[in-house]
Amino acid sequence: MRLRNIRDFERPSIMIIPMIDIMFFLLVFFMMTSLSMVDLHSLGVQLPRASAAQAQPSAQYVVTLKADGSLWLNGQPVKADELLASARDQQRQDSAFSVVLCADRGLDYGQVADVLDAFKRAGIAHIGLAADKGGQP
Repeated sequence: MRLRNIRDFERPSIMIIPMIDIMFFLLVFFMMTSLSMVDLHSLGVQLPRASAAQAQPSAQYVVTLKADGSLWLNGQPVKADELLASARDQQRQDSAFSVVLCADRGLDYGQVADVLDAFKRAGIAHIGLAADKGGQP
């Protein structure tokens, strides 16, 4: 019986390329799932439905117009003149500033148009309207 020489054994090695592939796959997976979990933090209003609605990942200024006509900024009640003044200040500080308007479904279209017009007069150029996905085309 012949005994093997210790030099005949290969040194164990760790296969690094498959580990890198798995890490990249996990990174992409978690990035994609975190993007789909982005949700606007707004008050409970019944948003209108739209079939082409898209998620807004970086909504920093969420204005809610409730059914009674009251304005809310990021979950706090606010007056219209205070809202516009703070929006102007934010616009001066950040050129990519945007506003997302969440208006109740049962609200009069004229009230929504008044708020949009006030933002336009204040110099806010990037305004989005929130809607629930899943409406009829």
